[in-house]
Amino acid sequence: MGDPKKIRKKYTPPSHPWQKTRIDAEKIVVRQYGVKNKKEIWKMNAVLRSFTSQAKTLIVATTAQAMTEKQNLIKKLQRYGFVGADATVDQILGLTLNDIMNRRLQTIIVKKGLAATTRQARQMIAHKHILVGDKKLSSPSYLVTLEEEATIAFATSSPFYNPEHIERAKVQQKK
Repeated sequence: MGDPKKIRKKYTPPSHPWQKTRIDAEKIVVRQYGVKNKKEIWKMNAVLRSFTSQAKTLIVATTAQAMTEKQNLIKKLQRYGFVGADATVDQILGLTLNDIMNRRLQTIIVKKGLAATTRQARQMIAHKHILVGDKKLSSPSYLVTLEEEATIAFATSSPFYNPEHIERAKVQQKK
């Protein structure tokens, strides 16, 4: 079977721990998107950095392989809804952290009206009350594609599946 792979970090922490502007910006993101800790913000920043670094290398490349990689990157970002149908590699460099955070499962559940707050959405996901397609997910940071967004619903085994559940009534009243 072999040895298991070494588990590596999926993010890089800030280079300096006490930067007021960064801390203030992260506080806004924490409040707006209901993340548990700043490590989740750093992970989404790593995803954004990955997309932009790929785009930077592909902008200057002119080989046939680079052209197919450009198309694949654009198709991937279109699947997630980060860029439009007529996107170019230059537009990928304009992506922001908010674009990435808006495609997280936790945020989409609130936008669809399945939960009243981001914290409630996070709890529903962690307790496996949410289905994406036919899969129960327990990761609030899961990036949802445009195809999967239409299939998000409550699990049939969940008490929230009942339309008369008290929390669902509260969400309807807030609308």
